[in-house]
Amino acid sequence: MLAATALAACGVLAACGSSAPAASGPGGASSASPASDSLAPLTLYSGQHVQTAQNLIAAFTRQTGIKVNLRSDDEDPLADQIATEGDHSPADLFYTENTPPLESLQAKGLLSPVDQSTLALTPAKYSSPQGDWVAISGRTSVIVYNPKLISASQLPTHIQQFADPKYKDKLGIAPQETDFQPIVTAYDRAYGGGATVKWLKALKANAAGGHVYPDNETVVADVNKGAVAFGIINQYYYYRMQAEIGASQVNAKMAHLAPHDPGYVIDVSGAAVLKASKHQAEAQKFLAFMVSKQAQEIIGTPGTGPDQSISFEYPLDSGVTTTAPETPFSQLQPSSITIADLGTGATAISLMREAGLL
Repeated sequence: MLAATALAACGVLAACGSSAPAASGPGGASSASPASDSLAPLTLYSGQHVQTAQNLIAAFTRQTGIKVNLRSDDEDPLADQIATEGDHSPADLFYTENTPPLESLQAKGLLSPVDQSTLALTPAKYSSPQGDWVAISGRTSVIVYNPKLISASQLPTHIQQFADPKYKDKLGIAPQETDFQPIVTAYDRAYGGGATVKWLKALKANAAGGHVYPDNETVVADVNKGAVAFGIINQYYYYRMQAEIGASQVNAKMAHLAPHDPGYVIDVSGAAVLKASKHQAEAQKFLAFMVSKQAQEIIGTPGTGPDQSISFEYPLDSGVTTTAPETPFSQLQPSSITIADLGTGATAISLMREAGLL
C-alpha cells in the first residue's frame, strides 16, 4: 500500500464520522477519540490500510480510554524511520501489512517481546519466531484476470509459467509493493538466486509496455478495465475494488495458483511494541486488543462503518472467520514457506534490483 493511497483514504474517511481518529501523513500524528487525560497517549506507526487502523484504534480507545495517535505511510519507509530514530523513536507500536519489516527491526534489536498471553491468541506459525511481534491478519497471492482478454484455461497455474514469452504484453506486476517480496523470496527458496533473477527479467519483459505498476490497486484496476490481461496481487485488492466500484462494474475475475506452488503465498500482517516506547504496558494492551475477538471481528467484517474494515483480510484468531464472500482461510492451499523463511526481505529486494525491477 502506497502512502498516497493511505492518505487519500484517510481524507475520505474523516468525513465518515468522529468515532475514528484521523490519520496523519508521515509528517505528524493526529488526536484520537476523547479519553482520560490521566492515560498517556500511544503513537502507532502503521503501514496498514488507514480505515482498518482507524477502526481498531477507535474501538480500543472506547474500551480502555487510551488515546492512540496514528502515523500512516508505507511500511518500508516507516521501518527505516524507526531504525534511524532508534532509542529516540516517538513510536510505541508498529503495524505492518507484511512480516519482513518487522523481522528487520527484530534483527536490529528494536522490538520488545510480546506478552505470551497475546501470542497465544493466534497460531504460532504466523507470529514472530522470536516472539517479538504478533500476527494480526492474513492474505494470499492470487491471479486477477480479465476474461475478455484471457480465458481461465489460458492462465498460468504455476508461478514459473509467468515467465513464458507467450504472456508478453499480457502480464501486470507491481514489484515496488512489499506484497511482491514474499513471492520473490519463495521463488528464490524453491529455485535459487540465479533462476530467480532470470525469472524476474522474464517477468519484466512480459510486463513491458507500461504494465510494471507502482501498486496493486493499479494492477487490479487496469486488469478490470482491460488495459492488461492478468496480474498477480493479494486477494483482498480484488474484493476492495468490488466494494468500492460495485459488483456490477467488475469485469475481472480471480484464480488461485496450483496448490502449494511457490507463488501461492500467505502474507501476514503483524504488530509489535518498540523497545523505545515509554508506555510498554499500554502498548502491550493494544497488541492484546488487536488479537482479541472484538478486533478480529472488525478485521473480518468488511464494510464502511466504525466497527468494520475494508481490508478484506483474513482474521487469524481461530474463533473468528471473515464474513466476506471469499475462499475460507481453512481451504487455502499455499506453499509451505514459513515466516522465518520469508525473513527480512533483503534478498528479494537485492534480486529485484539485479533484475532491474527496482
